Amino acid sequence: MLEKMRRASSVTRVEYSLMFIFGTLCIAAAFAPLEESIRIAAVGTLFGFTAGIWVSHLVQVLQRASGARTADIAG
Repeated sequence: MLEKMRRASSVTRVEYSLMFIFGTLCIAAAFAPLEESIRIAAVGTLFGFTAGIWVSHLVQVLQRASGARTADIAG
């Protein structure tokens, strides 16, 4: 697993790091002793960031795979 992370591109490593950071903050905010409405807004926002980065990463992976397949067919 660690070897795969070392071989991953720097963009992928940054995306995974951001997902981990925002996911951890989301969990921390869920259990924080804040007013309920503030806690709900914080968790929703942090989860939105996490999900947005994840969807962006999936689109990027699909684009790379599609480009590789197109290059294999053309070449």
